[in-house]
Amino acid sequence: MKIRTRLVAGAVAALALTSGVATAQVAQAAADGPAVVETRTLSAEAALKIADAVQKEAAKQKQRVTVAIVDRSGVTRLLLKGDGAGPQTEESARRKAWTAVSFGQATSALSKNQALAAIPGTLLLAGGVPVAVDGAPIAGIGIGGAPSGAIDEAIAQAGLKAIQGQLR
Repeated sequence: MKIRTRLVAGAVAALALTSGVATAQVAQAAADGPAVVETRTLSAEAALKIADAVQKEAAKQKQRVTVAIVDRSGVTRLLLKGDGAGPQTEESARRKAWTAVSFGQATSALSKNQALAAIPGTLLLAGGVPVAVDGAPIAGIGIGGAPSGAIDEAIAQAGLKAIQGQLR
């Protein structure tokens, strides 16, 4: 384990040299850093509430959609393809959710920055919204299948609204 610590400290020190930071300060910070980092995760129950609210809103709007929910690392926690939703909706919903959590913004707001499209997995179409606690994204909701991204995003917002009061 000491070798790994030295390698990490060495790598951080090398980065520090190229950025002008003192090597000793960075190496010390790497050695003193926490060994465990806590992250918040959306519960399975909350994901199910979101999916239920999404499908109810989609039915109300007469839309056939798929909802995807990913965690902070972009791992799919839930994927529910609604009755009659097309085959392309699964990947679209997942990528919108991934994009929303990755950048902490609704995908409709990101669509203006086409440079982001070069990042693998990113989908710059409206319909993805982040789930945030204390301003930090913990999950992403993506909707695919409506004839416009604005409708997808309104349906995603309905899902988010279903748990909004429980986010702490």
